[in-house]
Amino acid sequence: MLDHSLLLSDQYQLSMLEAYLAEGMTETAVFEFFVRKLPPRRDFLMAAGLEQLVEFLEGMRYTPDELAWLRASGSFSARFVDSLAGLRFTGDVDAMPEGTVFFPNEPVMRITAPLPEAQLIESRLINLIHFQSLIASTAARMVLAAPGKQLVDFGFRRAHGAEAGLLAARASYLAGFDGTATVAAHREFGVPVFGTMAHSFIQAHDDEATAFERFARVRPSALTLLIDTYDTERAAGIVARLAPKLAAEHIAIAAVRLDSGDLAAHACAVRRILDEAGLQKVRIFASGGLDDRALLQLCRSAAPIDGFGVGTSLTTSSDAPALDCAYKLQEYAGRPRRKLSEGKATWPGRKQVYRFHRPDGTIAEDVVALVSEPCAGEPLLRPVMRAGRRLPDLPDLSRARSHAARSLEHLPPPLRRLEAAEVLVHISQGLRDLAASMTT
Repeated sequence: MLDHSLLLSDQYQLSMLEAYLAEGMTETAVFEFFVRKLPPRRDFLMAAGLEQLVEFLEGMRYTPDELAWLRASGSFSARFVDSLAGLRFTGDVDAMPEGTVFFPNEPVMRITAPLPEAQLIESRLINLIHFQSLIASTAARMVLAAPGKQLVDFGFRRAHGAEAGLLAARASYLAGFDGTATVAAHREFGVPVFGTMAHSFIQAHDDEATAFERFARVRPSALTLLIDTYDTERAAGIVARLAPKLAAEHIAIAAVRLDSGDLAAHACAVRRILDEAGLQKVRIFASGGLDDRALLQLCRSAAPIDGFGVGTSLTTSSDAPALDCAYKLQEYAGRPRRKLSEGKATWPGRKQVYRFHRPDGTIAEDVVALVSEPCAGEPLLRPVMRAGRRLPDLPDLSRARSHAARSLEHLPPPLRRLEAAEVLVHISQGLRDLAASMTT
């Protein structure tokens, strides 16, 4: 379902590619993807999107139709367009596994390939890795804000396009959500799919009781009834009276859903009504304009809510809709390279990130060092592709999700509580010395 066209690129990638090939500049280049700084209210990020990037690189080629279009465009020489027919990715990829927590100025991914190949993939690489890492990072905060609660992605309809909605469902599941309302994500990625009902279903009937009863008989499995269309507490009473009738037909009401108003107050009132009717097993599920701060407040207030549907704030990452990320050349033809632009200077050379843990397993600090420097920490960048082929042990989504859960467990307690805190990221002496030697 994802589009892997090589035309998903910036014009300047092809312009540079034509110039590289004209000058015979095809030696090995090393590019790294990293985030320069954290957005406000974010103290950590989570890597995601690697699987989709690998799929893109494996299938990287121009179709005959795309080549014909490029020829007809008149933007490039016929000789150059003809040379693109055999273009494939033949390089190496090293990356943090999906679900890894990371911090600013740490290379999340390293691409080692002939310069034209490494250059051409820049736009789609950033597009895939940036977006899913952004959403996974947002979802991870929500997982920490609502420990033990069911979390479901409700955001497809507000996503910025179909692919974004689909990948947001995947990224949020990777970060610890229980599932999504997006049917295509179930088919494409195996993400568990959940669904309740809309207010329109209630409104289409003459009364709520009839709507509830008819829906229950058609969709008895994991039955969840939406009770805030008119009067939330009155609808809870209807549910309490309907439950014995449905139980006689072997239909159990699994949950009721709240979608408006003071969710904590309504949840307390509904919980009382349900409990008095002997419906202690009926869960309360809430949705409606929720973000990580709202989840944190509801959970800390001990509101009797068992799960949450989160939409807009998740799929648009509305509090931080973009990361200050970059994909930069760090080495070419065996020589380190460095960008010195004001405010955007880079650390040169091939690098590794080493993580150090405290005795209790929580993260103590990270060290960014040259790959040639010895370091005792845990190396975070791991081999993913060699000579254009994926390695056999690339984790699938299930394993990546488990890794993400462990990553969150290893955060220092203040970060797990979503309190402002900083994990120190040290730049090694060898890397500092190399950078200093390249300042002129």
